Amino acid sequence: MRILFAGAARTVTGSQHLLEFDGVRLLLDCGLYQGRRQESNERNRNLPFDPRQVDAMVLSHAHIDHAGNIPTLVKQGFRGSIFCTPATRDLCSVMLRDAARIQEADAEFLNRKHRDRLQEPIIPLYIEEDAVHALSHFRTVGYHRATRVLPGVDCTFLDAGHVLGSAIVQLDIDRAPDRLRLVFSGDLGRRNMAILRDPEIPEPPDVLLVESTYGDRLHSPMAGMEDQLTQVVNRAAQRKGKILVPSFSLERTQEFVYALHRLTDRGAIPTIPIYVDSPLSIRITEVFKLHPECFDEETRAFMRENGDPFGFGNLHYVGTADDSKALNGMEGPMIIIAASGMCEAGRILHHLRNAVEEPRNMVLIIGYQAEHTLGRRIAERQPAVKIFGVEHALEAEVVVMDAFSAHADRDDLLEFVTRCRVNLKKTFLVHGEENQSLALAKRLTGLGIPKVQVPMLGEFARV
Repeated sequence: MRILFAGAARTVTGSQHLLEFDGVRLLLDCGLYQGRRQESNERNRNLPFDPRQVDAMVLSHAHIDHAGNIPTLVKQGFRGSIFCTPATRDLCSVMLRDAARIQEADAEFLNRKHRDRLQEPIIPLYIEEDAVHALSHFRTVGYHRATRVLPGVDCTFLDAGHVLGSAIVQLDIDRAPDRLRLVFSGDLGRRNMAILRDPEIPEPPDVLLVESTYGDRLHSPMAGMEDQLTQVVNRAAQRKGKILVPSFSLERTQEFVYALHRLTDRGAIPTIPIYVDSPLSIRITEVFKLHPECFDEETRAFMRENGDPFGFGNLHYVGTADDSKALNGMEGPMIIIAASGMCEAGRILHHLRNAVEEPRNMVLIIGYQAEHTLGRRIAERQPAVKIFGVEHALEAEVVVMDAFSAHADRDDLLEFVTRCRVNLKKTFLVHGEENQSLALAKRLTGLGIPKVQVPMLGEFARV
């Protein structure tokens, strides 16, 4: 068997790993690469393998950097089944169609706004019709239920605790000469996070593909997260500023809203208007309500006592574009939560364009920001940032809170791999910037984990 690392190798986006054995091919994830516009466009349009020769796909979870290029895969000839959990399929139904609509809207806006500067018109990677067609390939499987995805290949999903429906993929392969267990972590969550259960540990694998997003970093303790958020909100509210929160519509928005609900209920923060300005977040929140089986016991207890964890008096969900635009003319204090999480598309761009030059405002970063994204440049507090091609002075206060991260940190990853080590013969570190992956590899090797590798993009590895 060999593995082609077709994405998320020494970077955190564009997860794609192609397994080849005995004449068949199985794809793990098919995510969008997010980074510099031209590079992203080229990599997302030109898959590094022939989709027509991929026999099946297994999807770890619904985040766009893991699932967002499935419509391109199908559009270019993939005819197999895509296996995932029920919650992941429901989320993809919402998220892939939304991704298509955003691409269409952004292309129309840029083509109209910069008509004179564009040599060629911008064409969406895929349209909504492509996303809908791709959904017909999905097949859902619950946690802990082994299912055959290809002859001689059984897949079992374990709870990854990362986002709703996220899964650790356990593949039991019995196709001569390959007889082994391969585990793909997808994205691992953190213990004791709100809403979801803790990540599970798979049966001991022979080969492990594990993420390394925070391979050399530790998160702030969960215990101090609400205290820090209280201070941040009160500081901006006192100066009547707007708090702009770029947020991933899946999981991060729901966790953040849930935290604000708890703080509001106990009077820790003032009752200021809170706007979730994302039609996608609204639809995803409805999907959350359909899957309480994924929630942890603490969240279920909160629901029994307080009702809807994602709805309270001063929280407003903004659906229409006109209502979104109206927020720009309103005075603070207020909190605006909008997608996208890395500030690469969506309504957050319009809010940033209207607010970053005002010192009383705040940009609150609560999610990972990949290299070369606008969100990363804001998190680095660069003096000026380009939004829609126009440079703006970054005068607003910037606060980065990593306690909301849904990714396992260094110690979580070390523990996960260590608990998988009994039969482990090879470990591949993926989905991490190079310095994070290499640092984690060094620590794992020091713990006696055998044959730890950090693959290059496009590399084939034999196992």
